[in-house]
Amino acid sequence: MSKRDYYEVLGVSKGASDTEIKKAYRRLAMKYHPDRNPDNQEAEAQFKEAKEAYEILSSSEKRAAYDRFGHAGVDPSMGGGGANTGNFNDIFGDVFSDIFGGGGRQSGSRAQRGSDLRYNLTLTLEEAVAGKQVKIRVPSMNNCEECDGSGAKKGTTPAVCSTCAGHGQVRRQQGFFSIQQTCPSCQGTGQMIKDPCRACRGVGRVQKEKTLSVSVPAGVDTGDRIRLSGEGEAGEHAGPPGDLYVQVQVKEHEIFSRDDNDLHCNVPVSISVAALGGELEVPTLDGRVNLKIPHETQTGKLFRLRGKGVKSVRGGATGDLLCKVVVETPVKLTKIQKELLAQFEATLIENDRHSPKASSWLGGVKRFFESL
Repeated sequence: MSKRDYYEVLGVSKGASDTEIKKAYRRLAMKYHPDRNPDNQEAEAQFKEAKEAYEILSSSEKRAAYDRFGHAGVDPSMGGGGANTGNFNDIFGDVFSDIFGGGGRQSGSRAQRGSDLRYNLTLTLEEAVAGKQVKIRVPSMNNCEECDGSGAKKGTTPAVCSTCAGHGQVRRQQGFFSIQQTCPSCQGTGQMIKDPCRACRGVGRVQKEKTLSVSVPAGVDTGDRIRLSGEGEAGEHAGPPGDLYVQVQVKEHEIFSRDDNDLHCNVPVSISVAALGGELEVPTLDGRVNLKIPHETQTGKLFRLRGKGVKSVRGGATGDLLCKVVVETPVKLTKIQKELLAQFEATLIENDRHSPKASSWLGGVKRFFESL
């Protein structure tokens, strides 16, 4: 069976650089590696084909011979250089070091950094804007005090793993190449605990609930995170602890809504105040203020109160409070009120200048139907 063109195997052009060839091989190796495709003969064959192509094209001498004479230039049976099918790690250690942890022997390290934790903290708008000190209770894995995180019974120490001789990794032969893997006996730690601690059963950690004080800065908003360094889970086998991230969630407010550093609120206004003007008392986070409503104010009108918003936790100017006028239609009218409104409406119909928007809209509707 004739061999495929090595450039075609890797999916690169003949002018491809060494970096492009290496990148293409890594992609194929990750896809067809036997460890990722157990008992898949087709994947193993494609892996071997890519490996052979890479060995030829990654060598400047072999590549030159291949470019000139094709497969005959690198076939050992025809005097060429040939594809070395020797030790897998000797040939591809540089490529697979980033994928499978390297070809060299590595000493296992028992200490592992603990996991980061997340705590959801719900605040009111007032608390988020002003900031506060909060006490929280967080369940987490902490170092066992009995064995000081080692996992071994007090007075004893872990022994060197007999399977990997303390390296944390073992080699597995598969066909004509070998693969380095995490030791199944010690799970990569390089050590075995023969006499485990009774308190933590050899884990080195126990679950406890701790109380922490969190300083919430003024101006935080939903989505902000507060990092407490070293307050996450304890690391395995006396490893360094992770961090705790306090995730802020601000509850919806009855009156205000927040948009960045600005606050918004709706201000209901009666028909008479909107028409004649007046003065209303509106709330702010600092207290009450008087808002002047000019006569003939329409619903949707925005009034901006400077500096009555939020000062961001990231600094900058304090936002504003935007008050939106909502003209409220009276409900549950008495008979007399209905009669008075009817009389009032009759006076408005006599002159359309009292309702310019309505007149403009009706004119547009009329022109629309006439154009049909």
